[in-house]
Amino acid sequence: MVDRFDESSVTQAAERVRQLLADSRSTVAFTGAGISTESGIPDFRSPGGVWAQNQPVYFDDFMSSEDARYEYWRQKAQAHQDFADAQPNITHHTLAEWERDGRLVGIVTQNIDGLHQAAGSQNVLELHGTAREVACMDCDWREPADRWVRYCLTEDKVPECPSCGKARVKHATISFGQSLPTEVLRTASSWSRQAELYFALGSSLVVHPAAGLPQMAAESGAKLVILNRDETPLDALATAIVRAPLGDFFRSLAELGS
Repeated sequence: MVDRFDESSVTQAAERVRQLLADSRSTVAFTGAGISTESGIPDFRSPGGVWAQNQPVYFDDFMSSEDARYEYWRQKAQAHQDFADAQPNITHHTLAEWERDGRLVGIVTQNIDGLHQAAGSQNVLELHGTAREVACMDCDWREPADRWVRYCLTEDKVPECPSCGKARVKHATISFGQSLPTEVLRTASSWSRQAELYFALGSSLVVHPAAGLPQMAAESGAKLVILNRDETPLDALATAIVRAPLGDFFRSLAELGS
């Protein structure tokens, strides 16, 4: 039977989760865009979200088309300030604290904002890369993104790699049609199979292969706790479901001394 909680029962949800956390010897957190909205970063799928305003540039198009690369950088420059100004919120800080206390193996994130690391988390697997850096697709050059976003905004040009001179520089993120990093996915799968408790936080759990990780955890015997504002395809596998803002939930958890 699934324990279900909403905004009216956040305290009860926090009490249930605190007990699950205390009983677990191996806990993993899986995080999606919903964890960062309280930090001012808009999610992708909601009405008015990033994908409602822009058509994503696919990886093959980026690699083959100068026009696609220009559109890619136009979108990234437009969105960069949200990432640059964002600060970790209570959910990021709580997960970092759990790791420091030895209660969390690590975080598997779909996010590209770097806020887990900014909060102090060390064991972070970024399934979709990071928007904090840019990388050349033709050589090994890589550098923090700020300088190159400013270049794009001021010069209205696609950046060229200062190492090899080619213009196929993009954020160090995984674009549509681009494969996830094999080693990151392998480690995330291992964590998921070995977890006793698995949190899915702020994710719609519809993007694969990432969404297969919480499913893998549940099917391997982990207690799955889903905290998300909407229903997900994995709700039937959950031990507990919390339909409340993540910040409210983690503040309630903090009040309980967890």
